[in-house]
Amino acid sequence: MSPTSCRLAGLAVCLSFCLSSLPASAQTPPDAGTPTQEPPPDAGLSAEDMKDIEEALGHDAAAATGDGHDHHAPTQSPASSSGVTISPANVDFHGLNLAFILDVAAAAFTTKEPLQTGGHDPTANGFNLQQLELSINTAVDPYFRFDGNIVFSQFGVEIEEAYATTTNLPGNLQVRAGQFLTRFGRINPTHPHSWEFVDQPFAIGRVFGGEGNRGLGVETSWLTPLPWYVEVLGSVTDATGESTARSFLGAGQGGVTSPFDFQFTGAVKQFFPLSDDLSLLWGLSAANGPNPTGYRNRTDVFGTDVYLKYRPLTGSDFTAVALQAEVLYRRRQVPQDVLSDLSGYAQLSWRFDQRWAAAGRYELGTPALGQGGADAIDPLDDLWTENRQRISANVTFWPTEFSRLRLQGATDIAGWRERPDYSVFLALEVVMGAHGAHAF
Repeated sequence: MSPTSCRLAGLAVCLSFCLSSLPASAQTPPDAGTPTQEPPPDAGLSAEDMKDIEEALGHDAAAATGDGHDHHAPTQSPASSSGVTISPANVDFHGLNLAFILDVAAAAFTTKEPLQTGGHDPTANGFNLQQLELSINTAVDPYFRFDGNIVFSQFGVEIEEAYATTTNLPGNLQVRAGQFLTRFGRINPTHPHSWEFVDQPFAIGRVFGGEGNRGLGVETSWLTPLPWYVEVLGSVTDATGESTARSFLGAGQGGVTSPFDFQFTGAVKQFFPLSDDLSLLWGLSAANGPNPTGYRNRTDVFGTDVYLKYRPLTGSDFTAVALQAEVLYRRRQVPQDVLSDLSGYAQLSWRFDQRWAAAGRYELGTPALGQGGADAIDPLDDLWTENRQRISANVTFWPTEFSRLRLQGATDIAGWRERPDYSVFLALEVVMGAHGAHAF
């Protein structure tokens, strides 16, 4: 048996033993996902506003209760006239919520070397296991909540996130500590099961790495007492990680010798209920940290993101239209030069039926420029000498709120390649447990 197989088998045995030793009585679980701070009493936000805010911020809790129903209890599909009852396998022992999310895809590429940058992207012709995620969350005590995400792949097991969050601090403050995805922009702090597309925008992989920017550290957030929703947050995390801190120390073993050896991330999230049916989220983000190119050389990343959603709240209309866009500007100090580049995407999704949706996405990345706008070669992407564009479109079908099928096609136009690359994905996702179903 290979070392990887041994690790998987050992973890499975340990998990089985732990579950068998827990009491069998179940309680109604608290909401799964990242805790959302409540606004102050004078914030002027209704329950519907808070629901829209959770959705806009991409929290898993919003996916769990997106239609206002309790998905932890057996539910009957509204479109099922045959009386078929859907009973999700909800594992809950005294508030401990466990869930598995499986993502697999069949892929076809016209090139042997596709330019996918996401760690969970399909990357080879044939069948791809994108991930099997084990989500764990529970209220620890009156002061802390625990969240963890363990990812299984064909090559091993990885602790993607594991952190504790305070639940009882005064002054609308909240702190979390452990390993977590930084809340830079919109896509980075989310998991694949909440994405509109099968693959990650290449801007995230290019700037932060295939797994998105994360690290061990601490984050503090504050919900301001302003009359509209404004959240201000800052985090301090390790600047190392081959696939999570690409623009910073990356795989370097620099170690921490001063406070400047950490990555510092800050963000402002604002939510505006434009009408009963239309809402807007606007975010500003910034990150700063060391890079390994020279003594005290640093990297700055600045970003802005918008999320505009139309969803009728009256009647039985399932229509939902969402526009999402994000731009990242990176500035890196290298020996005798300062490199800068721009990456971003814009996507539009249209849910035209309870079970059907369509989406389109456009992505753009510019080559690195030196001081004064001169052409330069980026050591991180030495082949990236011209613009890269990618256009993707997909159609999604939900058999129930606990599964979805997605057909996606893309054209990838990299200026340094002779011809465009084409790809087609057929992806399946199933959700089992208390992590929360898709909005249905």
